[in-house]
Amino acid sequence: MRRKKESLILGPLLKKLAARIGAKVLIEPEWGVAGMIIYKNGKHRFFRYNTLDLNPVGASDIAKDKDYAAFFMRKLGYPTVLGKAFFSREWCELIDSKRNIGAAYRYAKRLGFPVIVKPNSGSQGGGVALVHDKTSFYRALNTIFKNDKVALVQRYISARDYRIVVLDSAVISAYERVPLNVTGDGRSTIRQLLRKKVMRFRRKNRDTLINLKDSRIQGKLRRQRLSWVSRPKRGEQIFLLDNANLSSGGDAIDVTDRIHPAFKKLAIRLTRDMGLRMCGVDLMVQGDVADPPGQYHILEINAAPGLDHYVKGGREQVRIVETLYFKVLKSLAR
Repeated sequence: MRRKKESLILGPLLKKLAARIGAKVLIEPEWGVAGMIIYKNGKHRFFRYNTLDLNPVGASDIAKDKDYAAFFMRKLGYPTVLGKAFFSREWCELIDSKRNIGAAYRYAKRLGFPVIVKPNSGSQGGGVALVHDKTSFYRALNTIFKNDKVALVQRYISARDYRIVVLDSAVISAYERVPLNVTGDGRSTIRQLLRKKVMRFRRKNRDTLINLKDSRIQGKLRRQRLSWVSRPKRGEQIFLLDNANLSSGGDAIDVTDRIHPAFKKLAIRLTRDMGLRMCGVDLMVQGDVADPPGQYHILEINAAPGLDHYVKGGREQVRIVETLYFKVLKSLAR
């Protein structure tokens, strides 16, 4: 299915930047999500949504499959989050597997609740949930299996969430991702604060997926002994989700100039080892990414790290994204 909203910035941005190197960008006019870059040397490069004609197809497909990517990263010696893939009832019957939802629950109990469940091929934080008991586990997996035949059950790690974006041999962007939250003003309810935040996202043209009826938000509030009508104190920060995806309402804190050189080398080496040229490396770090690496895990990799939400953070984010894609444009010409 084609949805114009999924790539609002990439086509126009590439068109703007291409003029600086004498290239042209032809965008398919009906949907605006696919385009061709025409270089002065006669080369043509293509893009669709956030996927550019840059990474090899095989490596990109592995990166899209979280379970496969984690397998190869582990074999290469990288510390990944402990987890396992399980299948929908229909898929179990088709491939003759016993790794069904019941087996998934037994595995979750061995890991110890709470655990993270997520779609194996999903993006933008859709379907990702931190579950604490049997009822919420089965509800979360059944929700995933409505759209994906494979679900991951992973050990929960309490740590800071960072994305490092690599292009060839350089880190071109790095930011910390903070889960959806609101800050109290001493008067407004949590529902009112969240609605105000949604309105700010809309004013910035940030196409963020926040559903006030999301059971994950309601569960998060309940575990904090809060409700929609609770009134946080002025300055009090209330977290509403556990996953830090920007598309789910998370905030981005730029750390490009602070990241420790050892983390840069790690992200660059991982990108190369996974056969990619451009990659978003997601890390869970115990501590600050500005410090030398201590305990950390590779959460996942992304061969098409969209920055649509990140760029809406302010002028500095716009500058960073434009610099990033200008480097990508020049790299594609080779």
